Amino acid sequence: MKKKIVVLTGAGMSVESGLKTFRDADGLWENYPVSKVATHEGWEADPTLVTNFYNMLRRKCWGVKPNEGHRLVASLEEKYDVTVVTQNVDNLHEMAGSSKVIHLHGELMKVCSSRDVDDERYHQTLTPDNCEVEPGTLAGDGSLLRPFIVFFGEGVPMIGPAAEEVGNADIFVIIGTSMVVYPAAGLIQYTRPGIPIYLIDPAPVNAGIRQHVTHIQKGASEGMKELIELLDK
Repeated sequence: MKKKIVVLTGAGMSVESGLKTFRDADGLWENYPVSKVATHEGWEADPTLVTNFYNMLRRKCWGVKPNEGHRLVASLEEKYDVTVVTQNVDNLHEMAGSSKVIHLHGELMKVCSSRDVDDERYHQTLTPDNCEVEPGTLAGDGSLLRPFIVFFGEGVPMIGPAAEEVGNADIFVIIGTSMVVYPAAGLIQYTRPGIPIYLIDPAPVNAGIRQHVTHIQKGASEGMKELIELLDK
């Protein structure tokens, strides 16, 4: 039976693909107050603004490709049972070939009912040729189509399945996340005592560590190369 690896990824995973993080000085929130484009209150106040903001992000996302780090994460499936838990809303892990991806904060390429975000009957997956939503477009239940994004202040419905996966992991890998955004940052607490934990990030990270963590202080691609070498020993 293959060992189980769970990989938790954050914004640093996609930086090498050309996607800015939300918290960089010149990041994606520039000129767009979080309260206006990433909260339920912002959606209620101006759904046209929010719809157009995510249309813009989709156009940016379709213009980028997975980087070597994404591809190396996908390649782990040759030897391991791999689950990727990502805080990112892009689909670069899937594009790179990862077969099991849990999106904690939603998926940029999907839209949903604004009446019931989790009702899968009204989920729609957008394509490169049809990645924009005309403001005012309705879902099948008659409510406005909204981005399938977990807005700030909303619950994170996939945190339970993610925690279960982490609890079953033989190896836990963290890539490109500050480990300060909850509830994702708390997932490390679900690891079984004594399992190897690897943290790939060029910057110092406070991981709320209760056991030894091997910190590979590199970017996603170079860090994944080193990780694979360590795993192959």
